[in-house]
Amino acid sequence: MQAAWFESFGPAKDVLQVGELQAPSPGPGEVLVRVRTSGVNPSDVKKRAGSFPNLLDDGLVIPNSDGAGVIESVGEGVDANRLGERVWLYQAQFARRFGTAAEYVSIDSHRAPNLPGNVSFEVGACLGIPVMTAHRAVFADGDVAGKTILITGGAGRVGYYAIQWASQAGANVIATASNEADKNACVAAGAQGVVNHRGDAVVGQIMAASDGKLVDRIVDVEFGANLPTSIEVLKVGGVIATYSSSQMPEPKLPFYTMMYKDLTLRIIIVYAMPESAKQHAIDDINKALTRGALHHRIAETMPLAEIAKGNEVVEQGRIRGAVVLTIE
Repeated sequence: MQAAWFESFGPAKDVLQVGELQAPSPGPGEVLVRVRTSGVNPSDVKKRAGSFPNLLDDGLVIPNSDGAGVIESVGEGVDANRLGERVWLYQAQFARRFGTAAEYVSIDSHRAPNLPGNVSFEVGACLGIPVMTAHRAVFADGDVAGKTILITGGAGRVGYYAIQWASQAGANVIATASNEADKNACVAAGAQGVVNHRGDAVVGQIMAASDGKLVDRIVDVEFGANLPTSIEVLKVGGVIATYSSSQMPEPKLPFYTMMYKDLTLRIIIVYAMPESAKQHAIDDINKALTRGALHHRIAETMPLAEIAKGNEVVEQGRIRGAVVLTIE
């Protein structure tokens, strides 16, 4: 089968290879999927760069956790009626070596939910990490109807979906953005207010957007850098749900300040979500897809042979939306 892989850590153009590998066979409880698209996420490029030093201990790695395709065979214990089913894939390259950047992947049947017929394979490759993370961040701490939710980096991969989940569930959404294009994207996604997160006036802008009321929850893309502002604008008993802290990977916590506000800190990664939370997200995602209720942004689509370029585009951080590889 055609596949991309790496056998050492380093820059994408130096370590990513594209060629032929042996196609897998489905084991018990697995499905064999003919992959049509593979999503390149920030976590995928970080793994290739060496964020998990033990990742290559057992041999080469085929990258990427998200994708979409068609089930071509099933393993023992899987309903044969799944043959020919269009599916989207998540968590393909976690606690295992073989992800979606290949013509075929064998994967636990539960990691291959049905892809509604009205949804393209390109969109299917965008769902796993961004949409499931956003769902968890918005809903992990209960109903958001009538609550005010601050979503930082609202034009980002996760933030864009978080705005949609929260606003469609009845929340009053305030987003942060740093330029007019991002502001417009947040408004289009459903944000009632958008503030510029750069500069010293961000707290005042947030409070003005919330009519002077402290916010109920925050969905945060930069936990450490945003923490002082978050504490100031969050109500007593509020929640910070965060999925990244790249600017300050080891933030210092003002413990007593947070304690006196009785704050809840929720740190999210799809891989570690409870299975019940994953299934909740999958159910809601597929309902929304069927209704056409979610809007998606695909920044670039390129063939598998250009996977190194795809990694570089993601690492540069200048795009808004997903990078999708197509596999013919």
